[in-house]
Order: sequence, then C-alpha cells, then structure tokens
Amino acid sequence: MGSGELPPGQLLPPMRELAEQLGVNPNTVAAAYRTLRERGVIETAGRRGSRVRPAPATTGRDHIRVDVPDGVRDVANGNPDPALLPPLAGAFAAAAAEGDRAPVLYGADPLEPELARIARAALDADGVPEGPLTVVSGALDGVERVLAAHLKPGDTVAVEDPGWGRTLDLVPALGLRTVPVGVDDEGPRADDVRRALEAGARALIVTDRAQNPTGAAVSATRARALRSVLQEHPETLLIEDDHGHGIVDVPLHPLGGATRHWAFVRSVAKAYGPDLRLALLTGDAVTVDRVRGRQRLGPGWVSRLMQRALVRLWADGAVDTRAVAAAYGRRRDVLIGALGRRGVVAHGRSGLNVWVPVPDETGAVARLLHAGWAVAPGARFRLSAPPGIRVTVSTLTEDETEALAAAIASALEPAPARSYV
Repeated sequence: MGSGELPPGQLLPPMRELAEQLGVNPNTVAAAYRTLRERGVIETAGRRGSRVRPAPATTGRDHIRVDVPDGVRDVANGNPDPALLPPLAGAFAAAAAEGDRAPVLYGADPLEPELARIARAALDADGVPEGPLTVVSGALDGVERVLAAHLKPGDTVAVEDPGWGRTLDLVPALGLRTVPVGVDDEGPRADDVRRALEAGARALIVTDRAQNPTGAAVSATRARALRSVLQEHPETLLIEDDHGHGIVDVPLHPLGGATRHWAFVRSVAKAYGPDLRLALLTGDAVTVDRVRGRQRLGPGWVSRLMQRALVRLWADGAVDTRAVAAAYGRRRDVLIGALGRRGVVAHGRSGLNVWVPVPDETGAVARLLHAGWAVAPGARFRLSAPPGIRVTVSTLTEDETEALAAAIASALEPAPARSYV
C-alpha cells in the first residue's frame, strides 16, 4: 500500500483467504488489518470487506489546496482578519507578572478559577447545559479527545458534508469510519442524521455556528428537530463545535443534554487569534472526566499562563464581539448580494466564509486563479456532497467584492463551443 501498488478503493482479500495464501495464522492477518485500520490506511465495512482508503489519513486533505502565486489575491486561507484581532503583549505581560507571584507547579489545578467562572457564566447565558469544565488545546484537540474517550476503531461517526476538512481527516486517522450528513443553511439535516444513526453511527459532530465551509448556523427550528432525533438514540455521542463564538451574529441553539454522553467545545481562536491554542470544553461528567484523565497522561494541562492571558483579554474587553461579528456579517452579505445580482447562488449565514456551489470545481478554481483570485477547492471539505468553492471574506473590501463576484460569475459560465470547421 505504501508503494502505491494497491490503488485507493482496492478491495482486500478476506483475512482467512489471505492467511492461506501467505501460509500464516489468521490471527496474524487480523492483527495486521487492525493495525492498518487504526492507522487510517484501510477502512472496514463489516461483511462488505476492507478497502484501501482514498487517501492516507496522515496526509489528509492538505494537498488539495491552491498555491497562491505572487500578484494573486488569496481568499482561500480561512483566516480571521488580523485587523480585528487584539494585541496580546499586554495580556501576556500581566499574566506573566501574576505567574511570577504565584508560579504554577506540578499537581496544581489545571483550570484557572477566574477563567472557569467567566466561561461558565457565558455558557449558562447561551443555554449550554450545566456540566464540569476543562480546557483543551483548540477545538480539534477537544473533538479528538472526546472521540478517543468513547469510541473504538471501526466505529462510525456522522459528520457534516460538506464540513471542516480537518475533522474529515481526523475521524479516519483515529481508525473510525465516517458517514456523511447533508448540511443546509440551518445546519445538519435532521433526516440525514436519523438515517446515519439508524444505520449504526455511534457519534455525531455538529458545528453550531460559522460552519466551515458553508457558514451554516443551527436554527431554533433545526435544533428542535435534531434534539428529537437524538432523543430517539440516547446512546449517541454528541460533540458540538462552537468555534465561531465571538465572531458570529446569530444566536446559539445548543443540543447538549439530548443524549447520555455529550461534549460542547468553544474555541477562542477566531476571535482572539489562531495562536491561542485554547478551547473550553464542557459535557457530561463521564466524558469530561475521561478527557481530563487522558490529558493528564499527555500534556498534563493547557498553560495556565495562556489561560490567565485570556482572562485578562476578557476583563479588558479587548475584542468588541458585536462589532467583529457585524464586520464579518457585512462582508458576507455584500459578496452574497453581488453574486446574487449576477445569478450566482451562494451560502453564508455566519462566520468567515461563503460557499458557492459550482458545476465544475476544478475548472472554476483554475479560471479564478487565472483571473487573479485564489479560492479554496470544495474537495477539501466534501465526502459525497456536490462540488463547490469556498471564499474567505474576512479581509475583503467592498471595492474588491464587486470584482470578485464578477470573476466568479464569469468562471461559472459555460465554455464556448469549439468549432471544428
């Protein structure tokens, strides 16, 4: 497989058959298949057998990106606007001074008390159910730890499609299988979730707001429908990702508590800076206890210095979250409106991105690059969803928006018919 002799999708022989061919014990082959599955090289679908994965989980989708040449405007990167991020030096200086007075040593509480107090109050205000709190190194770290705390290799996880590419890579990298759930502007489709859970999915990952890449946000109506489905499957592991907190202009409609085991992860990266690898995680007592226990055996804790710096940023009002959310909202709305006037359908209820369905993804990306715009190929975010492109609006100016909309509309026009006369 490493040499490429077995192509993606290649069906592997049954374990007993391969054992006979190689003259080894079937247990040896079973152990080899298990190792390959856990490393994300193959995937197993019960009686349908084992196949080579479309791409090794360790390489993921990073190769599906556009190299941005000099002179081309990059609207593919997914980053927040640096101008809307707060300066960090003062907050870290204050946190360091506090640390000098009372340094954190081994065995100390891994959670900064003031951070816990402020975070819990914010979660309460948003309707997130009561539960113990811990800190992890970003949203994806939290998702990984929760999945590992409950699932075993071969289990199936329902994921949004299109959805965050890193999540789509993480699940198979843990030896788990993905089943796609369709997404519209109001979040995951309830009927798709029901089908996935009835087919045996043991976990569901939902992005509450600022869904990447579509900008979807779970509405109150959709939340009720999803909670109803989840209550029919109370043993489902529910993971909610609220990475858009602080940059969104739509309310939160949490699902936590609809199942026995759940986790809610709130990252600060988009509002305060991607280098702040910090997210709050709450959930049911068993889930949070397992996450804390495994964390103690690895990194131990997330830097209390960083936690104190975040508390300082909160206390100082370093980010006007309403103004930031309004700024990103205007940029999305202006682009969606400009595309609409040109007959192009686009999506983006919240967050930093706009998703544009396209008939020919590769052609659209290439034509836009030729026109001076680098957009993200939808293949980075899709399993079986139709093709599209993702545009990051975070630094777009209104003057640029009209030019970009015109370029997208032109890129989606049918190619002129060739004449062979």
